[in-house]
Amino acid sequence: MSIYVLHIREDLDLNPQAAGVGALVFGHSHMPEQEVKRGVLYFNPGSAGPRRVKLPVSVGRLIVERGTVWGEIVELKVE
Repeated sequence: MSIYVLHIREDLDLNPQAAGVGALVFGHSHMPEQEVKRGVLYFNPGSAGPRRVKLPVSVGRLIVERGTVWGEIVELKVE
């Protein structure tokens, strides 16, 4: 299993499932999200930088254990 990282999800130029990708990490939209499609985790951790529009300030955590990967999105408290 591998983890594939790119900026813009739509720029993906391979079939992640066929390539043995377990997680695809992207972030252009700064919108935190995660979903599993055909056994591949699509993961956007969001943005820990200055707040953009009304999106949450967040970071992501990928957990890899025994050949399985899953994600957690952690929203940061901004004062």
